[in-house]
Amino acid sequence: MAIIDSQTLLQQLKWRSATKQFDPTQKIPSDIWAALEEVLVLSPSSFGLQPWKFLVITNPEVRAKLQALSWGQKQIVDASHLVVFLVKSPLTPADVRRFIERMTEVLGTTVESHAGYEKMINGFAANFSEAEMRAWTSRQLYLAFGNFLTSAALLGVDACPIEGLDPAGYDQALGLEGSGYFTVAACPVGYRLAGDKYADLPKVRFKPEHVIQRVE
Repeated sequence: MAIIDSQTLLQQLKWRSATKQFDPTQKIPSDIWAALEEVLVLSPSSFGLQPWKFLVITNPEVRAKLQALSWGQKQIVDASHLVVFLVKSPLTPADVRRFIERMTEVLGTTVESHAGYEKMINGFAANFSEAEMRAWTSRQLYLAFGNFLTSAALLGVDACPIEGLDPAGYDQALGLEGSGYFTVAACPVGYRLAGDKYADLPKVRFKPEHVIQRVE
C-alpha cells in the first residue's frame, strides 16, 4: 500500500481554493477524470447505503441553463467538468434491498444471510419523517462531497463547491421529477485561470488551539 506523505497532503490542501475563475481552454485528462469518478464511487456512507447519485454535466446548453439557476456563476460553464450532487429521498425498502443485493453480488453471499442487517436498516429509516430523511441523506452526501474535493486537490485539480443555486430549478432542468432524486449542490471542476487574484490569497483559518480541544 502506497501512503502519501503528510507534507504533500498539507501542501495540496493549502493550495486548494474555492476556484472563482476557471480556464475554459483547459480540460481534465481522461485518466484523471476517471480517477475522480472512482473517488465518488468509493466514498463512505452510513450503513454503506450510498443514498446518492452524481450527474456529470458536459452538455453546454444544459450547463448554460444551470448557470442561470446558480446566481449566474461563470464557473458552471467555464470549468472542464460539472458534477451535480443528488440525494435519494425517501429511502425505501426497495432501495435497501437493492443495496443488499449488491452486497451479495460483491461478497458472494445470499440475501437471506443479510436479513438481519436489512431489517435493521429498514427499522432505522422508518423512524424518519420525509424532511428528516432528506436531511439525513444530505449529510451522507456531504461525506462524498468532501472526499471529492480533497481528492481533486491531491490530483492538482481545482474545484468550487456551490450551494448557491436553485435546487428545485435544477431538478426541473435536469428532468428529475418523479425520480426520487433531488439536487443538493454542484461542483465545477477544472483548472484555475492564470492570474486569478483569489487563488493565491492566504487561507483565513482559526488557529489550531481555537478549534481543536484535547480530552485526555
